[in-house]
Amino acid sequence: MSGKLWGGRFTKSAEEWVDEFGASISFDQELVLEDIQGSLAHVAMLQKTGILTQEEAGQITDGLKTLQKRAEHDELSFKVEMEDIHLNLESMLIAEIGPVGGKLHTGRSRNDQVATDLHLYMRTQAKEVITLISGLQKAIVQKAEENVETLIPGYTHLQRAQPISFAHHLMAYFWMLERDKQRFQESLKRINISPLGAGALAGTTFPIDRHYSAELLGFEGIYENSLDAVSDRDFALEFLSNSATMMMHLSRFSEEIILWSSQEFQFIELDDAFSTGSSIMPQKKNPDMAELIRGKTGRVYGNLTGLLTVLKGLPLAYNKDMQEDKEGVFDTVKTVLGSLKIFTGMISTLKVKKEVMEKATKNDFSNATELADYLASKGMPFREAHEVVGKLVLFCVQKGCYLADLPLNQFKQASSLFEEDIYEALNPYQAVKRRNSAGGTGFEQVRSALEKASKILI
Repeated sequence: MSGKLWGGRFTKSAEEWVDEFGASISFDQELVLEDIQGSLAHVAMLQKTGILTQEEAGQITDGLKTLQKRAEHDELSFKVEMEDIHLNLESMLIAEIGPVGGKLHTGRSRNDQVATDLHLYMRTQAKEVITLISGLQKAIVQKAEENVETLIPGYTHLQRAQPISFAHHLMAYFWMLERDKQRFQESLKRINISPLGAGALAGTTFPIDRHYSAELLGFEGIYENSLDAVSDRDFALEFLSNSATMMMHLSRFSEEIILWSSQEFQFIELDDAFSTGSSIMPQKKNPDMAELIRGKTGRVYGNLTGLLTVLKGLPLAYNKDMQEDKEGVFDTVKTVLGSLKIFTGMISTLKVKKEVMEKATKNDFSNATELADYLASKGMPFREAHEVVGKLVLFCVQKGCYLADLPLNQFKQASSLFEEDIYEALNPYQAVKRRNSAGGTGFEQVRSALEKASKILI
């Protein structure tokens, strides 16, 4: 005879290695507090509806709270033969208060129980992610406020394009993260729905009150279809998708930090706390934390793809395949929370080498567009101005100089529209300052964007 809580149907037990393969307790013990939280709401509902007596409900509640305290102090021991967090806790409860503990499972199944646990877990973690995103945004805003008039080359194709404000560059990531935050906030609508009481797939014959248990757990509503309630993992997929997008943004930012801190760029220096050395090369200061975040992005992508693949061929309702929904979610949560914390510290403490950045905006041709705009402002069609400036750039390349090095008569040979004020137009600081179109890199626009960002973060 099987020793399982569900073993009445069976005449023999599986071998130990089979039990270990099928068990999920090695990872779903992460949900211990959520499982107890859901059970406390369920027993309160069972008492309210008269399914349990006040005495029975009181005994079960006291037993659950005892287990809750032990769990909070990491004093619970889980058994593989009990398979998962649900059966482990039920077994502990029965051992704690006797057979009455078995009445807790009235009107529910492990199918709606695990779904409830995951909803509670995802709600907590999504809110934590939102908080940490805001923390990183604050660090970005602070660093940007210190560097509104710090110039840096702007790049396209990783080739110098136009000079911009370093604050403007940083704030691009603020707005990426704002979209990420909004996606997580929106996802709470789908996370904050209760599947509890849906049973295995068809509901229950007991007169339960699903709305009451949902209210006790702080859910905004219930799943309207019991099949959907136990088989839905869209909310987990959405969290993984949002996480993948956010990690992609952090990875892009990491790549720039890695480039900027290199010997070739020398635009920034990372704090020692977020760098490592080499075991053989004493001079090295490696941007390992940025590299790790860039690398860990791949595992978040993998977790999303993994769960999509698990779910793609499943018939309704619950299938054992869905046990594979948790490890990827837990791993993604750990990765995302850690990455956000590391990034916040990395941005807060990095040193900006303003002189190096400014010098880089002068020793190149990133002011060529200013020259074309100058001619266009004086009436020359932009396409014609583009060609005139292109020829001047070619001349400079051949002579080994830059546009600002050319004498006025050289400019006038290219076009009679050039005047003495051309040198002011070529100045990188003036070039950035003048770009005051909405959302542009002009200093006034950057300060305006920082004001908007600060209001968002209040």
